[in-house]
Amino acid sequence: MVYLISSILTCLCVLIAIAFYTLLERKVLSYVQIRKGPNKPSIWGIPAPLGDAVKLFVKEKVIPYGSNQYMFIFAPVLSLTLGLGVWYLYPSSFSNKFVSWGLLLFFCVTSLNVYGTMLAGWSSNSKYAFLGALRAAAQTISYEVSMLLLLLFSAFMLSTCSWDQAESMKFPIMFLLIPMFLVWFASTVAETNRAPFDFAEGESELVSGFNVEFGGGLFTLLFLAEYASILFMAMATSVWFFSQTVFSPLVFPIQVFIMSVMFLMSRGAYPRFRYDLLMMLCWKSFLPFSLCSLFLVSLMAVSS
Repeated sequence: MVYLISSILTCLCVLIAIAFYTLLERKVLSYVQIRKGPNKPSIWGIPAPLGDAVKLFVKEKVIPYGSNQYMFIFAPVLSLTLGLGVWYLYPSSFSNKFVSWGLLLFFCVTSLNVYGTMLAGWSSNSKYAFLGALRAAAQTISYEVSMLLLLLFSAFMLSTCSWDQAESMKFPIMFLLIPMFLVWFASTVAETNRAPFDFAEGESELVSGFNVEFGGGLFTLLFLAEYASILFMAMATSVWFFSQTVFSPLVFPIQVFIMSVMFLMSRGAYPRFRYDLLMMLCWKSFLPFSLCSLFLVSLMAVSS
């Protein structure tokens, strides 16, 4: 019963964080573009995310004619379940669980994310949605490889696969090899389909990509899954690449906040990449760099 209550509270906290992260995104992008952003509803537009949620969930549910109805509904549910389920690994001093091989569990869950995207595009019975799903799947699978290799680099250096133990380490991995941290951040941006690597939802080319046929509540589930992944990647960066030397209940959330804002700043600062250049960047630059980094740390472990 305790585990169930803890999991429910974690999911509720993540959903609330996602709601106000969307407000933060609109505010950051507005100030990047020298405008105000949401400021009419109450103070600083704080109730705006709640209004958006109500608006989306009360919309009429529309399922395209000829689509696979069961898969059309199952795909957003699967995406949100995976997006929230990975938060089971969140390290906390108040946690009532300990996952000794949490990094391997993270590998398994993130590798399943592509199925939600593919099912959403395939079940829509739309050529635009299916084309967007194919592009998203290719991008996700490609950058997942380099991202996981870089996580293994940190795991080798910290000699642990547990998120709780890695979070309490005193050594900032990012300062050991700063280019590796930059490659990691670019890989997480591509893995979560965020600008400038948002080819899964390239409105100018694909009419919104794999989710073009989704609206109302089902679109909200896909939206929540995407933002849950973004916040989790920001948290993962703080756990595996930053030092917790002065760990307190305040330091860790500040690090996560800074990383989540970097996702927003990259969207406001850079134009969209070209798709062939994106894939070439992964396979010809990031992957060899990740393999060399992992080989280096493996050589150090063997020699010591």
